[in-house]
Amino acid sequence: MKKRYWIPLLILLAIPIGLYAWLQMPVFGGAPTDEQRQRFTSSAVYNESKGIFENRRPELIEIMRTESSVSGMLKEWLRSREHGRPEVKLPEQIPDMAVFMEPAEYTKLIWLGHSTFLINIDGAVVLVDPVFSDFASPVSFIGKRFQPSVISLDELPEIDVVLLSHDHYDHLDKKSIEYFIGTQTLFLSPLGVGSHLQRWGVSPDRIVENDWWETHTAFGIEFTAAPSQHFSGRKGFDNNATLWASWIMASKQSRLYFSGDSGYDIHFKEIGERYGPFDLSILENGQFDKLWAAVHLFPEETVQAHLDLQAKRLMPVHWGMFELAFHTWYDPVDQLASHADRAAVELITPILGELLLLNESVETTRWWSNLVDKQR
Repeated sequence: MKKRYWIPLLILLAIPIGLYAWLQMPVFGGAPTDEQRQRFTSSAVYNESKGIFENRRPELIEIMRTESSVSGMLKEWLRSREHGRPEVKLPEQIPDMAVFMEPAEYTKLIWLGHSTFLINIDGAVVLVDPVFSDFASPVSFIGKRFQPSVISLDELPEIDVVLLSHDHYDHLDKKSIEYFIGTQTLFLSPLGVGSHLQRWGVSPDRIVENDWWETHTAFGIEFTAAPSQHFSGRKGFDNNATLWASWIMASKQSRLYFSGDSGYDIHFKEIGERYGPFDLSILENGQFDKLWAAVHLFPEETVQAHLDLQAKRLMPVHWGMFELAFHTWYDPVDQLASHADRAAVELITPILGELLLLNESVETTRWWSNLVDKQR
């Protein structure tokens, strides 16, 4: 074969081989085992013929993918946009971990940005969707943090439970999970997500996977996985091989709800009727766009979901640390505050690292307003 022919042929062969090798990197996680898949068959939301989990309305995901293109969204993400990221460092507080760990008759919470937060509930320390890496993606040009976490992994107290909502990079971070390999921390996740944890070195006996409506009690806390309207996958073609979920945390002290990622649907009302009222709803509010409205809440939907849940207070998450949509960094909370005021909803908006004492009186400021006024 002439040289001019075999060189292009080698290049064509190298591309799929290189892509295959890249996708075997640990950051992409693992695949559910045959044993895990066998358990999936008992789930009401698992389609065994397709080998995937599905939402109540499975067509929504297909419609979303049909109406958007990967290349178009990638181009938009790489485009510089005004106020997509803060021009200055966002205000933060170094939390007093000694106070956080003190026994109390009320729950304590520290928001670390996006959907990562710490909870001390009845003395059990729970870390939710920990992401401490510099990027919420497998590549360094998408999802860069606005600023370092106000506390590092080695500054955390002893963690009893790591609670995971699903396997997307802005919620499941390899670096953060690996930090706990040598500890006794328990991992709670939706069905199948444990396959990633095992790939990264977590012992199977420290992983508990829940289907929707299943409850696992640990450290005196009832953790119940509940529905959400979302999807999963870390490689682009392994979509919905693992389950996604919201979580209910219930103890003698308080009752909390965390939405994970979800579009608006009837499940919020069903959860409120079955498990409400809640002392606090912790709801996603950010990274929304009309192209993926089926899988993320718009601010007005966040308020409606809170009302459906019959919750006393609302704290927004999924904003304030990563630029994963096309709105400004402050748009989610700015819009939410207006909708919450109109609905007479008690809104809690802590700054990064602020220690919240969830007793009868919780006061936070609308700290982003001054920054926004300076940028407008």
